[in-house]
Order: sequence, then structure tokens, then C-alpha cells
Amino acid sequence: MADNTLQGWADDLAQQLPDRTTLLGWSLGGQVAMRAALDHPHRIARLVLLASTPKFVAAEDWDRGMAGADLQDFGAALLADPQATLLRFLSLQTRGMPGQKSLLQHLRQSLLAAPVARSEALASGLAILRDTDLRVELPRLTQPTLVLHGALDTLTPAAAGAWLAETLPAAQHIEFARAAHAPHLSHGEDVAAAIGRFAHD
Repeated sequence: MADNTLQGWADDLAQQLPDRTTLLGWSLGGQVAMRAALDHPHRIARLVLLASTPKFVAAEDWDRGMAGADLQDFGAALLADPQATLLRFLSLQTRGMPGQKSLLQHLRQSLLAAPVARSEALASGLAILRDTDLRVELPRLTQPTLVLHGALDTLTPAAAGAWLAETLPAAQHIEFARAAHAPHLSHGEDVAAAIGRFAHD
């Protein structure tokens, strides 16, 4: 049976990587990448964090996240009707982007063509979003890291990316002024160029 925890996902990922990998993680995938880099530093030489955050949910000492009630409502809707909820989620990811309409249509077609996720996997992912807080551990993540974020991101606010760049010991930071939660889709050439420069630096 799969270990559907952040630790389990990170360990499984690290086992499949060659040593000295440059690893990119988007959104929740960024948390998996950070956990893997912390626990398996020999496998991961460089890290790219795209629209990610150390902690998704806001708290008294963390105003760079989404409200816990909003995540709870999203989770309930996701478990009740995954496809309809994910379609609405796509519109949030692309809000404010250049060419939003055509991009959203493309993403919806891709989602509808994909297999439907199992409810257990969805519930596990929601628990990871709710509970993960990597802030205390991140100062010991010493791999060179590129933090890429969209200024219009409403799911992982740009302030979370700025915090990552300030906190990680060897981080570079690029914020895309007109990007939201998916800069790789709205600003693909710019994101690819930034990653290329970082990977060959």
C-alpha cells in the first residue's frame, strides 16, 4: 500500500533519482522536493521551486498562506465532486494571466482526458496541504535553489516565495509580474530560460 504522506512521497521520489539531480517541484510538488532535498542531499544537487511554499495554510505567525477554512471548503468539494472542483481550481490557477481563456481551455481538456484520481489519494494530498510546515527545517537546505513565483498567485502568495528566497541559504529569486500559480504555462519561455541559466551556472 502506498505511503501517502509527504515523507513517503519524498522518499519514493529520491529512490528513483540519480545522484546529483537538479529537481523541480511545482506547488505541492515543491514541498515534496524540499522534503527530498532535506533528507537525501546526495541525490539532489540543485532545486527549482515553482509557485511553492513552506506552508500552505495561514496561521498567527504565517500570513503568507490561504485561510484554513478555504482549504477545508475546497477539500470537501473536491471529495464530493473531484472533476467539477478541479475544473474550478484551474480557473483560479490561470486568473489574471495573459491569454487566460485559451490556456484554461487547454488545461480543462487535459484534465478531462486524465484518469480520475482515487478519493484516498485526494484525501491524503489535502492532509499534506493542511499539515505541512517546513519553515523550521529550511535553513539547513543548503543546495543552490531557484525560487520562481507569480506576483498574481492567490494559492501560494508571492510573499511565500519571497520568504523562501530570504530563508534558504543559497537561493535566487525571480518573480513574474503577470503570472499567477502556473508561470510555466503563462510565461513558459521566460521560466525555461531562467531554469536553463540556473542549471548551467
